[in-house]
Amino acid sequence: MGGVLRAEVLWVETFTGLRTRQFDRLLKVVRERGGDGPGGGRPWCLPLADRVLLVAVYYRTNLTMRQLAPLFGCSPATVCRVIHRLRPLLAIEPAARPADAVERLWIVDGTLIPVRDRQVGASSRNYRFSANVQVIIDADSKLVIARPVPGNTADAKAWRDSGLADVCQGVTVLGDGAYINTGLVIPHRKRPGRPLLPGEESDNAEHRRVRARVEHAFARMKHYKILRDCRQRGNGLHHAVQAVATLHNHALAA
Repeated sequence: MGGVLRAEVLWVETFTGLRTRQFDRLLKVVRERGGDGPGGGRPWCLPLADRVLLVAVYYRTNLTMRQLAPLFGCSPATVCRVIHRLRPLLAIEPAARPADAVERLWIVDGTLIPVRDRQVGASSRNYRFSANVQVIIDADSKLVIARPVPGNTADAKAWRDSGLADVCQGVTVLGDGAYINTGLVIPHRKRPGRPLLPGEESDNAEHRRVRARVEHAFARMKHYKILRDCRQRGNGLHHAVQAVATLHNHALAA
């Protein structure tokens, strides 16, 4: 049975948000990480480009394995194997401290992602089982994402436990009021019986204007519907958000 979707320009740009040359760079990364396998054994029924597209379609649409199978002309079991094989290979590379980090402005915030796995998530303020994912953007809006923690975890604790604080040593990082006592730059807080001073109000307005960039990054990330209701278990959510970050950062590349 022939599939409908192939790694052609129309489908690549629709489901990955990448131009052809950007998708080719992504394929090179996946291939270098062992996407073609060690060799030997039964070959895949889909070429690597189609398999990477399959994972991107899964993350973009959140369709089930049974729904994806006829689109690519393979069985649901093959779809499952492809996703489990490639999802860690699409993950964003470990955070590296750039040479000009001290001169950069970074912004951090947490977002709640609904999950089905009760071991990964917890009942949170959105009244659903969710995971808290900490996201940093730098001056170029490129993403760094930490491992998800249960959704009832405060942003300040998630920041301390994520390991991102070590990467950001000596860097100016903006956060919202939830990151109190973390060393981040947060808005001025009102005190009982003492309103904000005019200079503090203007500082908070500028803080909100700059910090809005991370909210825009969340909006772009959640074009991938896997981040609106993740059915994956175990490391599935971690790999999903890391893969979405990879696609996002490749899309920003020239």
